Amino acid sequence: MDVRIGVTQAPRELNLEVDDGDRDDLKTRVDAALSGATDVLWVTDKRGRELGVPAAKIAYVEVGSADGDRRIGFGG
Repeated sequence: MDVRIGVTQAPRELNLEVDDGDRDDLKTRVDAALSGATDVLWVTDKRGRELGVPAAKIAYVEVGSADGDRRIGFGG
């Protein structure tokens, strides 16, 4: 599934692709970061790379659908 993380004072968002089975775990970690329980949100993508985002800088987190439905081309 695709995950987008918006960071304050950054012109671009962070795009990651994580395993579909990690959806609930990711939501739990995002909730912990936004509530102040942790200082850094750590996310591991499908390739095993780890990304750390300071919790105070998270503007939004968008979690894509588990089925990976993507649109290609122009139009609505």
